[in-house]
Amino acid sequence: MRLLKKIAREVLGDEEVWSRIDVVGDIALIHRKFNYPIDKLKVLGQALLERMPGIKSVWAVEPGTKPPYVLRDLIHLAGERRTETVYREHGCEYLVDLSKVFLVPRLSGEHLRVAKLVEPWEVVFNMFAGAGLFSILIAKMKGAKVYSVDINEYAYKYMVENIRRNKVEGLVVPILGDAASVSLWLRGGVDRVLMPLPELVPDYLDFALLALRYPGKLHMYLHVLVKRGERPRDAAKRVGVPLVAKRCSSFEVERVRLVRTVGPRVAQVVLDLTLEKCEPSPRLGKPYNPKEFLETAPLN
Repeated sequence: MRLLKKIAREVLGDEEVWSRIDVVGDIALIHRKFNYPIDKLKVLGQALLERMPGIKSVWAVEPGTKPPYVLRDLIHLAGERRTETVYREHGCEYLVDLSKVFLVPRLSGEHLRVAKLVEPWEVVFNMFAGAGLFSILIAKMKGAKVYSVDINEYAYKYMVENIRRNKVEGLVVPILGDAASVSLWLRGGVDRVLMPLPELVPDYLDFALLALRYPGKLHMYLHVLVKRGERPRDAAKRVGVPLVAKRCSSFEVERVRLVRTVGPRVAQVVLDLTLEKCEPSPRLGKPYNPKEFLETAPLN
């Protein structure tokens, strides 16, 4: 990252630009500030290609995300016009298309941290799995079984491929579908739930609690507005604890962490919780049906 910083300073002289550059495999992603001139970013993109041999393609990432899959718009700046790459992290290898699958390399440390907390005997439910980064590392490190769910068909396709690449077939169960319906199927059958998409936590928390057997573990990721003079960890408790207390009469907040900064005074945080007694009230629908899924959704 020091080289990225140096190149951006030399080309643009603006620290706010270089501070938001991610490298995923051989693709560089420059996070564009609102209305920042694309022509200037193209100059930076060309400089990255020339001075960083490992970079083959450079794209600008537009602010915000698009529903329903929480994806970001990309604008080509320099190099090869492709968004598929191989990303390596903690001894695992992932094939991803950055225009079709949400991936944040700055969550690398979080992937490892959570995997270390899992016990080999646990059954884990990853509600928003993407290309499978949390799920596959947990299975590879601990040998735990992970139900790995995403509603994005492209994320599911890459997840299946990444399970094969990392030889965790039989441990990671890839599911294309809505995590809500899968929770009805798993009801009371999992020891740990991951909710790594902050945007979806309020609507899916009851389903996470429904899937757990108690006592159970929950990793709840949130975006919080940090008030003046407030620490991100305190903001996380201010927002997250009432969400859980509304549904659970007995629980413990084990850890609260700042994951990353996502905007002015906006932080992504995570609460690690042990839940003893909860009474979720999910909107009941049709449970996930594995037989129906396998008959109607081919893997390729």
